Order: sequence, then structure tokens, then C-alpha cells
Amino acid sequence: MSPLRNPALRQADSLRRIVPWAVAGLVSAVPATVAASMAIDLLQKRGRKTRAAPRPGTFSSTVEESELDIYTDGATLYEDMLDAIGSARESILMETFIWKNDEVGQRFIDAFNAASARGVEVHLIYDGFANLSVPSSFYHQLSEQVRVLRLPTVARRFWRGPMRHSGFNHSKILVIDDDVAFVGGFNIGSLYARHWRDTHLRSVGPGAWGLRQTIAEVWNEFHDSGEQIAWVPPAAWESKLRVSANLPIHLVYPIRSMYLNAFARARKRIWLTTPYFIPDQQLLRSLVEAAERGVDVRVMVPRESNHILGDWLSRGFFEQMINSKVTVLLYTASMIHSKVATVDGEWSTVGTANIDRLSLTFNYETNVEVIDRAFAAEMEKVFDCDSMHCVELGSEWLNRHRLTKLAERALVPMRPWL
Repeated sequence: MSPLRNPALRQADSLRRIVPWAVAGLVSAVPATVAASMAIDLLQKRGRKTRAAPRPGTFSSTVEESELDIYTDGATLYEDMLDAIGSARESILMETFIWKNDEVGQRFIDAFNAASARGVEVHLIYDGFANLSVPSSFYHQLSEQVRVLRLPTVARRFWRGPMRHSGFNHSKILVIDDDVAFVGGFNIGSLYARHWRDTHLRSVGPGAWGLRQTIAEVWNEFHDSGEQIAWVPPAAWESKLRVSANLPIHLVYPIRSMYLNAFARARKRIWLTTPYFIPDQQLLRSLVEAAERGVDVRVMVPRESNHILGDWLSRGFFEQMINSKVTVLLYTASMIHSKVATVDGEWSTVGTANIDRLSLTFNYETNVEVIDRAFAAEMEKVFDCDSMHCVELGSEWLNRHRLTKLAERALVPMRPWL
């Protein structure tokens, strides 16, 4: 029998012709979807009104010998940060992601210069990629006595080990005189002061040591011995207040494990807020399994974030979460940028890491982990305040349009990259 007359061979030959085109179509669908989503994002941003973010207030607690304050609005936070810089006597260390060249950013420039002029030792780290749109002349205003590290997106040693010499500096930390420290989601800029709902933590006392150590480790990896930040001993061992910091230069990423450990221990509730929810399968499974064993799992994300692609990627997880009794809350009042969680009224975290692969396996990130009932109670108050501005996704989400489901599936290959 001729090969062309054999039905099986004809089918195989057809498949060989069709499969490459199908694969090519699938591959091209991803960038096409991304491009379309970016175009939609631009149009939405042009038509979207900027709204003032709710300000739940400042919440306070004492953990061991450290006084902790939870900030929920940027204006109050920036004033207290600038006051701390203004009162610095010996040292200032700062690490940030975005540093805008606006009125708020300029106030920080002026404050650092004033501190340096009175003899304070100032070390600053900011991310190069995140500030590409900011003119270099803005940072050149800093005094020559201020030591500055613009963390490169791709270091000169990149090709010796790309995983070690890459990663965005996404941490946002300020440490004053080794005693007062701030960490959280707030970048530096007027937009964040007024229009984003974010969360930051201030620690006064021994708890500042871990945050100081985090900045020092990053700085020292990029400087010779004569320019390094000296090690100082901690005032005491901290059992209830500790710092988890991702350091790509050492291939160290403890924040993901911190979350997995907390979720695995949960017996009553897991309340999580994140601006970009694109978890890997193990993280998602840990939340689903907790919900299925009766834990009250609530995940709060913005209804509309500043990245429409991130929104669409997040939505691809909602159906599985709803079917698994995970409560999905969409924050509607403004862009919510908080990276916080609290578990069982005992464990909490405030920091800089999102629940996505970029934060958990690539970036320089810093989270404070607090094991204390009184502090967790304050964190739950913040979550309750934010919940008042949320809508809960219900079973109606399962009946969304087929084209919506198709778009979500087309974006699945993008998950590992964000």
C-alpha cells in the first residue's frame, strides 16, 4: 500500500504539518496578549481618575523591647521618616526601589544633605532600573559626602553567574542611628503619599538591628573593605521580631519559606494582602490546603492595580481559589500596595515582597516577621479597615465570559516571569 493511502500515515503527516503552526500560534499569542494588555492599560490609566487613598491611621504595639508602629498612609510616614533623618546624630542607612524626582523626593534629598553637613555618615542604595525615567541630575544634588550605590540591573560580573549578579533592589528600608528603622511597601514619591494604600512598619529599639544588617550586607557586597559598613553586635537575641531578607548575590531567598512555614502552621485564619498575586504552585497549594482543613483564608488584592498584566495573571488563580473556599477580596478604594499577612492572631509580617516569583526568587526583598499576639491584633484591625473597601468574589466569577477564560489561559506561560 502506498504511504499516502495509509490513513494512519496521512493522519501523522497532517499532525506534523499542523502542530508547528499550532505551537507558533500559541507562542505568538502570549506577546500579542501582553501587547494588547499594555495598550489597554495605557488607555485605562488615561481615563482613570486618581483617587485619594483611605487612611485607616497608625497602629502601635510593643514587642519585647521594641516599639512598633504600623503606618497606613504615606504623608504621615514621610513626615516621621524626615523627622528621624533630621534628628540623626551618627548614621543614616537607606535602601529603596523607586525614588521620584518630585516634591517628596526633593525633601529627602535636602534632608540627607543637611544630615551629611552636620557630620552624619549617610549610605544610600536605590535601584537603577526602577529609576531610569528619573534624570541623573536629580541624584547628583546629593552631597559628595553622601555615599550612594545605584544598584545596577545587570552587574559587570553578570556573566560569571547571572543568578547572583541580577535582581532588582525592591527593599525599602531606612535606619537611623542603629535604633530607629522603617520598612514596608512605600516607595518615595508624592503619588504614594496621597493616592496609594500601602503599609510600612517603624521599629524603635533592638529590632532595628536586623534591618541595619540587611542594608549593610547589600552595600558591602558591592564595595571593597575600605568602604564597607562596619558590623555592630545586636543588643540581644530577638525571638519574636526577626528579619527575612532575600539576597540574590548569595542565592538566599528565605521569604518564600517564611510564608510557607506560616501557612502550614495555620489553624484558624490566614489574612493576606498583596498588590500582585501570582504564586507558584506550592504557595497556592499551601493556601488551598489550609482552606480545605477549615482555616479562614482571605486574600486581598487590588481590583485595579497599576499593572493590568499582573491583574490578569492574578485572575487566572481565582476560580481554583473560590472552588477551594479561599475568600478573594478585591480592594476598590484605590491602588493597594501593602505586602502584609497575619496568621492565627499570633504571627504577622510586614515588608516589601509581593506574592510573585519576581519578589520571592529574584529580587532583593526584606520582610519583618513578628510573633506576638498584641501586634497581630493590630494587624487584624488594619485588615478589617481595608476589608470595608472590598468586594468579595463569589460564585458569579465562575460564570465569567468564555473569552475572559481564554485570555487567562493564554497568559499562563507568563506566570514564571512576573
